[in-house]
Amino acid sequence: MSRLVYSASLLALMAAATSAVAQTSAASTDAKAVSNTVSSVEEVVVTATRRSERLQDVPLSITAFSQSELTQKGVVSFEGVARETPGVVLNRASDNNARFTVRGISTNGWGAGLQTTTTIYLDELPLSTIGNTVTLDPSLYDVERVEFLRGPQGTLFGSGSLSGALRVLTKSPDTTGYDATVQADIGYTGDAKSWRQRYNAMVNVPLVKDKLGLRVVGFYRDEDGFVDNTGTGEKNSNSLKDWGGRAILLYRPNDRLSVRLLASYEDSDPNDASLTTPSLGDRKRYSTINDQYTSKTQIYNGTLEYQFDGARLTSSSTYSVADSLFNVDLAGTFNLAVPFYLFDSFTSKTFVQETRLASTTSGKVDWVAGGFYLHRDTDLNGEDRSSAAYLSARKITGLPGTTFAAFGSDTKTYELAGFGELTYHLTDKLSATGGVRYGKYGGAVDTKPGFNTAYFTYALVGISGPLALTPSAAAHTKYPSASKASWKASLSYKPSRALTTYATISTGYRTPVYNSRAGSVSTVTPTDLVIPAGAGSDNLVNYEVGAKGRWLDGRLTANMAAYLIDWKNIQVQANRQSDSVQFATNVGRAISKGFEAEVSFVPAPGWTIGVNGALNNAKVTELTAQEAVISGAVDGARLASPHVQGTLFGTYAYTLKNGARGFTSVQVQHVGSFPNGFPNTPGKAGVKSPLYDSTDAYTHVNLQTGIRKDNINVMLYGENLGNSRATTYIHPEAFVYSRYAILRPRTFGVRVGYDF
Repeated sequence: MSRLVYSASLLALMAAATSAVAQTSAASTDAKAVSNTVSSVEEVVVTATRRSERLQDVPLSITAFSQSELTQKGVVSFEGVARETPGVVLNRASDNNARFTVRGISTNGWGAGLQTTTTIYLDELPLSTIGNTVTLDPSLYDVERVEFLRGPQGTLFGSGSLSGALRVLTKSPDTTGYDATVQADIGYTGDAKSWRQRYNAMVNVPLVKDKLGLRVVGFYRDEDGFVDNTGTGEKNSNSLKDWGGRAILLYRPNDRLSVRLLASYEDSDPNDASLTTPSLGDRKRYSTINDQYTSKTQIYNGTLEYQFDGARLTSSSTYSVADSLFNVDLAGTFNLAVPFYLFDSFTSKTFVQETRLASTTSGKVDWVAGGFYLHRDTDLNGEDRSSAAYLSARKITGLPGTTFAAFGSDTKTYELAGFGELTYHLTDKLSATGGVRYGKYGGAVDTKPGFNTAYFTYALVGISGPLALTPSAAAHTKYPSASKASWKASLSYKPSRALTTYATISTGYRTPVYNSRAGSVSTVTPTDLVIPAGAGSDNLVNYEVGAKGRWLDGRLTANMAAYLIDWKNIQVQANRQSDSVQFATNVGRAISKGFEAEVSFVPAPGWTIGVNGALNNAKVTELTAQEAVISGAVDGARLASPHVQGTLFGTYAYTLKNGARGFTSVQVQHVGSFPNGFPNTPGKAGVKSPLYDSTDAYTHVNLQTGIRKDNINVMLYGENLGNSRATTYIHPEAFVYSRYAILRPRTFGVRVGYDF
């Protein structure tokens, strides 16, 4: 009863606040007041082509968010970005384990052991790489801009940007004056009786006026969960503690040279996964340990820019260290009959160097050319464990503690590439663009000594007694280097400054994947599949036409694109049936075709309404009989993407008494249903997979209303107002018993900020 009263009171508070500001606005809506409100759609400048250009002029499908737009729509994380970007789906198993699907280019939302199809960049560093590594969900506080580029971006952003690239661009120091902001966000999820706390702060100091500045940002999140774990007995077990910050030092001695140094740290610690088992009841999951995907990430970057006459040189060097845990209850492999825990710890060290030169003068030709180098060293240590109680009850002995298998590897990979893009302006209205990127990559794996046992055989057959430890020897495997080229060709036609049309052909690829357990034989069924060496690069070609318009003095904007994507030699993740060992391989061909649109309109001063939406049809079109067996795919199988998705949004900004300003915003998102993987069981021809299922089609409604007076801003918000329990993601693998991610129940909150 108390939670109903609380929810009702918060709803009443929001309604009252909206009514009050509307009435105040009506009382003070004179011509002068209206002139201070929104009168056109914000014009955003992006750097998606490595040059600063109006979003309107770039012949690419891009959704861009300024910090003011993120704030007004209540977007504080990747979840909100996905909601506001057409053709994008966010899949997440825990709060910080997120992967994007763009334009249907995904066979499932997990992609274990595979390079992601959408690269996430924090400034110049690609964060997302290989599946099962934790992708951070950095705080979108005090950022310069977020850009979501759809379609392959291989020419300028390299491998892994097969279907797109998400760029989070942090804000540089202001060398002209002091600045500081703080923000507190307190939310309450009524059904779970759980609280959410988010705190952010920023300080900007001009150490030497106009030459040297320091900007420091800190954040802390303490969020109660909303899923109860019936196995551990923990209520709201999927809680999250996440904290960190960044410091940026900018030195600009003159108009030509700038040096930017960044150091950031994030400690992301979800207590448990967010996946549920619907048959257990509302918001329930089961595991006998907390499933954890944790990470501690350090990033250090130095970027030098120098403005020559006619060209700008950029040199960016980044070093990052990520220490992560992947601890999971895998008893679902045997339908909870046998205790089976995986404890992985790994450290990934990455160095990235990019140097590029881009033209800055207006003329017949615009160009950019550069080089890229990435080296990554991932050190993995893993153990498969049982439980002490089970071993004692079954009288299984001989193990060091409860560990029945130990393994590890040190994988070193590199990518070296050169790239260039040139635009030739044939006339004042017609331009042709061509680009190419040629990359070479390779790697080596040092397999660490470990051991294995016949634990599964003893457990499944009912054998007691001592287990023999079968040692596995250390080994060194050097993979042959390979090379790959991606390219792009585009024509754009601008009949006026208000309209840009374009036609583009672009390609993308992912680097080869090396299976860490290549050559291993199943101890459960020795005749089962021997794990192959890995998967080669896949190939993707994107055919796209689009138009971008800005009319009525900027009050109406529309961006539209239609595409057809041909995806061949698809990298897929499969599991050996007898023991659930994961491996990567290649299969067949798929076609994805669709249409995307974004429209914003300011019908009157202060009002903004709009819609973004996407239609998509992505499915397998070619498959050999052997590929069908090993992957579980069938000809015509849908890929993991909804046919229909979109968001309606609206904002009303108004001027209040005493110089205060207010706004009310609403977003209504609809996402269609889509499958979680291929329909058949890998390794078993024609046998329908018991794991195959589809997400729910759902509608998600958010509301914000806020007031700003002088240096104080206050916003009340409601998320998932319909209190939907829709399934948004389904884990495609058997080893976890709880596999269904759901929307967070209805949450109300208040966000308060102060600018010093």
